[in-house]
Amino acid sequence: MSGAPDKERLDRLEQRIAAAKKAQEPIQKAQTKFSQAQQGWRMIVELVVGILIGTGIGYGLDVLFGTLPWFLVPFTLLGFAAGVNVMLKTAKELQEEHAVPGTDTDKED
Repeated sequence: MSGAPDKERLDRLEQRIAAAKKAQEPIQKAQTKFSQAQQGWRMIVELVVGILIGTGIGYGLDVLFGTLPWFLVPFTLLGFAAGVNVMLKTAKELQEEHAVPGTDTDKED
C-alpha cells in the first residue's frame, strides 16, 4: 500500500460532496414576476380607481357649490380617461418587459 491517494476515488468523493452541497442550497422561488391574471387585475383596479377618484371629486364639488350633475359628469369622464391612460402605460411597461431582445416594438414604418 502506498501513501498516495487514489485519484479516481477522490474525484468521485468530490462529486458526491458537490451534489450534497447543491441539495442543501435553499430553493429559489421559480416565479418572481406577476402572473398574467395579477397583471390583468392590476389594470382593472387602476381603471376603477381613476373613475372613483374622478367621481368623488366631481360629487364633492357639486355638493360644495350645489350644482349636482354639473361637476359630477365631466370629472367622472376625466377619471375614466385618467384610468385608461394609466392602464395603457402599464400595458406598455409590460410589453417592454416581455419584449424579445433585438426587436423594436416602437418602430413605425
